[in-house]
Amino acid sequence: MTAIPAWAIVLDYILGVIMWTLIGRFGMRLFLPEESRFFFSRFFVRATDPLLRLFRPITPGFLVAPMVPLYVAWFFFMIRFYLMPWLLGYSVMGMLSFPLEGEIAQGIYAVFGRFFN
Repeated sequence: MTAIPAWAIVLDYILGVIMWTLIGRFGMRLFLPEESRFFFSRFFVRATDPLLRLFRPITPGFLVAPMVPLYVAWFFFMIRFYLMPWLLGYSVMGMLSFPLEGEIAQGIYAVFGRFFN
């Protein structure tokens, strides 16, 4: 990760948090109604509504409402997987090469790795 510029890591973290928040909203919507009073659900709705409004012009009309956050999250994934490596001059980065998810995977391995060795 030392070869990756700091601005790219910060940008990837921001884009990653946005992407996972949108995925979280999709997941919450599977189990809770949109107008739920549950505080996690309200957070996901409030945090992602501006993004959904921003992407509304390019969101297909045939998409059912619960799928829209997942559709918008796909754009953030595509930016992180294709545009960021291209901007940094890499041809391919591969799966699990995102700095945010890489650090989370290392943390999980540090906690649970001793159980699987």
